[in-house]
Amino acid sequence: MRIELVKGDITTQDVDALINAANSSLMGGGGVDGAIHRKGGPTILDECRKLRDSHYPKGLPEGQAIATTAGNLPAQWIIHTVGPVYSRHDDRTETLRACYRNSLTIADTLGATTLAVPLISSGIYGWPKDDAIRQAVDVLQTTPTSVTLARIMLFSSEEVSVATRLYPALVVSSLPGTEFGFSHGAGRLRRATPRLGATLGNNNGDDDRSGKHEDGCGDAEREE
Repeated sequence: MRIELVKGDITTQDVDALINAANSSLMGGGGVDGAIHRKGGPTILDECRKLRDSHYPKGLPEGQAIATTAGNLPAQWIIHTVGPVYSRHDDRTETLRACYRNSLTIADTLGATTLAVPLISSGIYGWPKDDAIRQAVDVLQTTPTSVTLARIMLFSSEEVSVATRLYPALVVSSLPGTEFGFSHGAGRLRRATPRLGATLGNNNGDDDRSGKHEDGCGDAEREE
């Protein structure tokens, strides 16, 4: 897998799938979640409502991942996952890592080989940015998957600075003919209609964090 760190708008990426740092309600929110729902249009929310009604009446649990189509976005799929709130008193690293691992498994199920990835839990959920970047890169590097390109989208100049310090070889400033350095049309998926609500995780939908939303990049303001 090729991993790239790029500052840019996740909603504009012409990839097979976007990972959405969703809230438990699956009803949209702020940050990347809100931007994806606004730009993707009502189809995404309609599919999320159906998933809530049929499988997750109490909300999508932390660390679990599900898929919907991407509405009006250039991508074909949205993989929704709920990150943990950071705590200095409770190590929740494995839950954060599960978000990425389970999202990769969903991507493989869909046949998606190119992904745009946010820094899960690094906004209002308070995860330290240096560790958020380390965890994302490490899981992507070490998880067996058919994904060939994962582009980690950075929101702020601070994140770019941290990423450049930690992984200078992975930071991409721009590529010819692209916006925010993403090659238009690379690895687009041409496969069958998805199994709506493809899901993966270790618990049974009994966690409810519907009042919170996660961070992201692009035109959304991060609420911290």
